[in-house]
Amino acid sequence: MTQQQWDAVDGYITDLLVGDDPALEAALAASDAAGLPRIAVAPNQGKMLNLLARMQGARSILEIGTLGGYSTIWLARALPEDGRLVTLEYEEKHALVARENIARAGLAGKVDVRIGPALDTLAVLDHQGAGPFDLVFVDADKPNNPGYLTWALKLTRPGSVIIVDNVIRDGRVADATNTDPSVVGTRKLAEMMATDPRLAATMVQTVGSKGYDGFALALVTS
Repeated sequence: MTQQQWDAVDGYITDLLVGDDPALEAALAASDAAGLPRIAVAPNQGKMLNLLARMQGARSILEIGTLGGYSTIWLARALPEDGRLVTLEYEEKHALVARENIARAGLAGKVDVRIGPALDTLAVLDHQGAGPFDLVFVDADKPNNPGYLTWALKLTRPGSVIIVDNVIRDGRVADATNTDPSVVGTRKLAEMMATDPRLAATMVQTVGSKGYDGFALALVTS
């Protein structure tokens, strides 16, 4: 198996099941033009997030890590007319691009983009009584994943869903000797999910245009 083959399969899936989408394509183009890193979820992964939110019947979504708003658009499209999505972005430059992309997609009325360190903003959300959220998507700096999970649990309810991206790290998550902060943070996240009685969780490996990685999926049970 090669990256070329993974790209070809992702292309087949996207052409067949996702299709052309001017708003999403414009969001990626604008992100590229602004020099944002090309680390947004793949189109088929974005649609998976949209489907999960729809299956959940989500009316309120929390996203940790906005980047250019590509995944934000996928998630916000799953909301009903009175739904809301709060997305947190550390970099002001990224947030400005995201706001433009979200507005172009016609979703500005549903999405609240907040700028600053996510752990600080999460505390503000809690103080403001922003929860509980029906779905939380975590796709931010990996060393802070344990803190993001802690806040996700505070800001959700039984029945809420928590999704965390990039948890396989090219397979390095299975290496207990790896000292990369992103791997250490992800392993701590996995251990928390395994031992917290409020969660039923799993992790899934993926390959595709974004390489070898995967995601965690957890249901808040109590």
